[in-house]
Amino acid sequence: MILRPVGFVRNTVQEPFLVAGREGISMRGEPDANRDHIRSVKRAISEIVIDENRIAVLDGIEEYSHIMVLYWGHKVPEESRSLDRVHPMGRTDIPKTGVFSTCSPARPNPVLATVVRLHARRGNVLEVTGLDAVDGSPVIDIKPYVPDQYPKGDVRVPAWMDGLMKEVGERQA
Repeated sequence: MILRPVGFVRNTVQEPFLVAGREGISMRGEPDANRDHIRSVKRAISEIVIDENRIAVLDGIEEYSHIMVLYWGHKVPEESRSLDRVHPMGRTDIPKTGVFSTCSPARPNPVLATVVRLHARRGNVLEVTGLDAVDGSPVIDIKPYVPDQYPKGDVRVPAWMDGLMKEVGERQA
C-alpha cells in the first residue's frame, strides 16, 4: 500500500503536545498548560495547502462549513508505532487501554483525523480552525463533514473519554 500526500498543513504548531516514546505517551509540560494549548490550537487558523496539480479535487468544497482532514502523524517516532496500550493523553490517572480505543497519535499507522471548520478557500489553500496537526503534516485525504452520516443518539464513550472532553471544553459538563 502506498499513500501519497495531497498536500500539507501550514500553521504555528511546531511540536505535538503529546510525546510518544517506547514506554507510551506523555504530555509535554503541565496539564493546565496543555489544556490551554489544546484550546488555543482549536481557535487558531491553519492552512491546508493542496498540491497545485490536484487543485480540481477542491471543487465545491467551499459549500461545506466543516471538513474532515486525515493526516499523517509525521513526528510520531517509529518505536511508538509498536505500542499496543497507552495511558490516554499520557494521563497515568487513567488506566492503560488499547491504542485503538484512544485518539493517541502513537498507533501502528499514525493516520490522524480531525473535523475542522472551513473558513475560506483561496485557490489551492483551505483556511480552517480546529486543526490539531503539526506544521508540515502531510494531508492524505479530505472529506466533507456531513452530520447525517454520523450517529447522533445512542452513542457511548467511556467515562474517562467523556471526562477528558469536558476538561478541554469539547463537551458540556
